[in-house]
Amino acid sequence: MLGLVTAQLQLPTRRPANGRRPVWFDLGGGTGYNIEVVDKLVGIVDFFEHIYLIDLSPSLCEVARQRVKQFGWTNVSILCQDARAMQSQANTADLITMSYSLSMIPDFYNVVDQVTHLLAPRGIVGICDFYVQSIVDVSSRNYTGGTINRHVNWLGRMFWRTWFDADRVNLDAGRRDYVEYKFGTIISASERNYLLGGIPYYLFVGCHISAETIRQNISSASTSSSISAQDSLERHDAALTESPYLSPQEYRQALSNQASTPPPSYSNSSDGCPIVRSKSYESALVNLTSNLPLPSAFYQHRPWRTTYSDLLPKHTQFASEYIYAFNWEDPAVDLSILNLQPSDVLVTITSAGDNILDYLSHSSAPLKRVHAIDLNPNQNHLLELKCACLAAQLPHSQIWALFGDGRIEDFRSLLIHRLSPHLSSPAFQFWLSHTNTFSPSGRGLYACSGGSRHAITLCRWLFGLTRLSQKVRTICSVSTLAEQKEIWYHSLRRVLLSRPLHALLISSEWWAWSAAGVPPQQRQLIVNDYEARLTAEQRRQMTQRQIAGDAIFHYLENTLDPVINTTLLSKDNYFYHLVLQGRYTKTCAPRWLGEREHRRLTRANAKLLDGLRIHTDEFLEVIKRMRSGSVGAVIIMDSMDWLEVPDLAKSVRFADKANKSSSSKSGDRSRSQSKSRSTEGTDAAQSQIDAIHRVLKINCKVLLRSAALRPWYIDLFERAEDEETGRKLWSVKCMGRREGGKCIDRVNMYASCWVCIKVGEVTPPASLVGSPRMKKSAMKRGRTGSDGSEGSYISGSEGSSAVGSPVALRGRTQWERGVVGEDDKGEGSRDGRKRRGIMEDIMLPRAAIEDEVDEDRF
Repeated sequence: MLGLVTAQLQLPTRRPANGRRPVWFDLGGGTGYNIEVVDKLVGIVDFFEHIYLIDLSPSLCEVARQRVKQFGWTNVSILCQDARAMQSQANTADLITMSYSLSMIPDFYNVVDQVTHLLAPRGIVGICDFYVQSIVDVSSRNYTGGTINRHVNWLGRMFWRTWFDADRVNLDAGRRDYVEYKFGTIISASERNYLLGGIPYYLFVGCHISAETIRQNISSASTSSSISAQDSLERHDAALTESPYLSPQEYRQALSNQASTPPPSYSNSSDGCPIVRSKSYESALVNLTSNLPLPSAFYQHRPWRTTYSDLLPKHTQFASEYIYAFNWEDPAVDLSILNLQPSDVLVTITSAGDNILDYLSHSSAPLKRVHAIDLNPNQNHLLELKCACLAAQLPHSQIWALFGDGRIEDFRSLLIHRLSPHLSSPAFQFWLSHTNTFSPSGRGLYACSGGSRHAITLCRWLFGLTRLSQKVRTICSVSTLAEQKEIWYHSLRRVLLSRPLHALLISSEWWAWSAAGVPPQQRQLIVNDYEARLTAEQRRQMTQRQIAGDAIFHYLENTLDPVINTTLLSKDNYFYHLVLQGRYTKTCAPRWLGEREHRRLTRANAKLLDGLRIHTDEFLEVIKRMRSGSVGAVIIMDSMDWLEVPDLAKSVRFADKANKSSSSKSGDRSRSQSKSRSTEGTDAAQSQIDAIHRVLKINCKVLLRSAALRPWYIDLFERAEDEETGRKLWSVKCMGRREGGKCIDRVNMYASCWVCIKVGEVTPPASLVGSPRMKKSAMKRGRTGSDGSEGSYISGSEGSSAVGSPVALRGRTQWERGVVGEDDKGEGSRDGRKRRGIMEDIMLPRAAIEDEVDEDRF
């Protein structure tokens, strides 16, 4: 905890506003050991203006005085008194710490309230203490900063509560809950002390939840220091939705213009377009109306990570593992196709984040914005860690040790003292529980983490068993293609592409997903392509299992052989070099790991990363909240391969049968039944294509890759046209197809690469603009309120709100009318009028929001 708070105090936004040195209050400081630890970290004489140690025990205070005398500290005062009766001027403490003392104070409410009174506007509070709690207690809260390792099972709760009660130490969960209610969460983590039997304890670093604190954290990079908290919230939301920032004076006019504006799907202008809100913004408003702290993302030093709930099933399905420890897409091809400019907004899939950092380091001028989207929170944790290393301006040697070698000494210390100020609370929790990932005595980042570790482990085991490890080292160091092909075709290929190995393991669905990250839907596309090349006689003679096995085998052949024939593993192809060796080399690594790119990315407090926003959600959920015509490029990788394959594309045998009977009524019925079964995948794909088209600028590109030579959803792009004019909406071009031994990029893992260019806009039907039918259509898309006014809504789970009821942000709902449920007070009551007033300020300029919500808290 002490390392976390001292790291926070060294940030410019945490230093006292008047230029003085910080003042530290250590409540329940006991013998003064905390002061000694901090002295070793930062040197207390030069770092702090004054330190006050407060403890009720005379004997402990006497030990502390002896320690002060021993070290000669001149700016430390020992106060032997009850923390509940502490008297001091308000807003004087820049740091307040409590180490295992809050659980020993009977009247803890009074002490926590005192801390909020003492804490300076930029101050922070650090608490470390024992606890027990069930995850059920916090399942509806979005302000706790994540729940990794927080749950203590029933037996543990009973045992530790009884054990500590004997020493009058109270492990009641309400103490931690009250702290999280009174302060904005910067970092929160739950740990276990296994040396003492697995005692659960927590670390908490927080700050004021006041409007001033929100402004400092959201707008720390802004050159203006006079903007209000509401302005800061609007700027935050504008960055996530690519909407123009509207000052409070402009907001009312924008709302009035909205009534005469076509729905978002038909509009791409910045003037008078419907106001789109992000989930982070909506969650913040829900918390404000409930007098709760904002989600922890709003109190972070870096604005990269957006709000999400880590308890939603769509996130918990990934447990605590990311699938990709490194990218399987070639960024050099992406950059050559897209030709990104500094004014562009890029939307892409996160994956391992290497390609995103390559895009950002490509130009000396930063991209306007990069939206990284991934449903797996752990993939985003990995990207955030890489960004934190650059923002902390770690030397190149340390960044190389982390992500080049995959090992570093004492990663835990580095995480706490250097990286924690630049990480979100969920990311910090994740890496604190995975510090062994980078252990020098372990196998390293790439061989021990992510689904890709299975492939790396298998390669090492096979080559060790067949005594080919030296051949592997040689192929990764030779300087000519001739030498490389000699080793591959005469040694390594016989092992990796052996039929027995393939039959036992490689062709299985488990291996495809766990080791290669290939979902069943994408595997089906590979099988479809292979089956289409077979004759009808061959298909009759083979079982579906045999066809699938042969399809995967030939797919691997067409992947690996061209790579060996055309790219040099020792210098150019760092993708396969990593798989074979488990680490990069200085001559064969992602470009962002180079020394020149390191200087560029760390320059000016990592300014190139300022435009990065990391979303933990479905791709469609993010882009449908972005402003029309605001995005310059979209990279969806192979994400559409993950959609359910339509039934008509699943079986070549059925297609042949349907074609033969196309003139018969039975054939028509078969196609009709197949069409009804295929709607799930096609509807999802069409929704995504429509959403991308809406947010993309004219003549801008969508880049996608596929395991299919011609994926089924390409037809959806090609058939899209404006219903009014018949004009095509997309120009589709295949940039590379893996046929005839061709290598389409250095990875060559995908069968084809496509670019779809937006060439036309959708014309709004004149007869529908402003009509009830248009409003009804907009409501179905989730863009209207209950009265038909254009807006959007969130649910308690999807919006990660603290309240479970749907909240319409631009339509008048029961929230706005002051009615929040059957058991709540109605509009005519005092509470109902207060809620109505708050929501009206949210809908309109809210310069006085702090006056509407409890002034003592906001």
